[in-house]
Amino acid sequence: MVAHAADGIGVLAINNIDKRNALDLSMWQDIPTVIGAMSADPEVRVLIIRGSGDSPFASGADISEFQTVRASAAGGRAYEEANEAAFAAIANCPMPVIAMIRRFCMGGGVGIAAACDLRVASDDTLFAVPAGRLGVGYPPRAMRMVVASFGAAAAKDLFFTARRMDAAEAKALGVLHRLFPAEALEAETMDLARTIAANAPLALRSAKASIAAAAGLPGAPSEHALVALADACFDSADYAEGRAAFLAKRPPIFHGR
Repeated sequence: MVAHAADGIGVLAINNIDKRNALDLSMWQDIPTVIGAMSADPEVRVLIIRGSGDSPFASGADISEFQTVRASAAGGRAYEEANEAAFAAIANCPMPVIAMIRRFCMGGGVGIAAACDLRVASDDTLFAVPAGRLGVGYPPRAMRMVVASFGAAAAKDLFFTARRMDAAEAKALGVLHRLFPAEALEAETMDLARTIAANAPLALRSAKASIAAAAGLPGAPSEHALVALADACFDSADYAEGRAAFLAKRPPIFHGR
């Protein structure tokens, strides 16, 4: 994994280009650590998950580990736990997370995309979950995220058929929020991220948490915690700044406090 942040935008890049960004166990284990560091940085307001450079988003699990790490039930379960921890870290990240998807989004990559808040893709992207052809059971908590994000109908199609779904169909089914020509993907994604980063961080955090709870996502905050997050917005300097900027007809400048 490669991570960096600038101008309020954090980037986590999946970096295993020789294997089309297949994720091995160590990479899954790195995701919560990187997400935790980004979440703790007060300057980061939105996070993008992508493949390195112009490489694919993610081609799923590293198949070479099926004969080693995942050869037994115990090993398979440990691997699943690493998957679930990675998906949970993404879904529970307090800031909005954008999946910038290019070319391939397969297997565990679909789980990563589902855990993100927004999904944008190039028009040459293909989606697939080959678990049925491999005899692999998908982690239940991760499946809940897929269903909450994609809908039950799209999830059944992907998992039951194990077929490849193109980007246009994925957009029509609601799997994707935005679809762009391949050459425009990065610029459009950065524009979206800048738009989000310009908004009040506390308000975004409150909205994300409340939406997660309404959608029934695993790990969503309690009702009491949601009320506290909303109350914190009204008590914040950012709320005062938002009102003042609105009255003055100028862009607000938020500081997350």
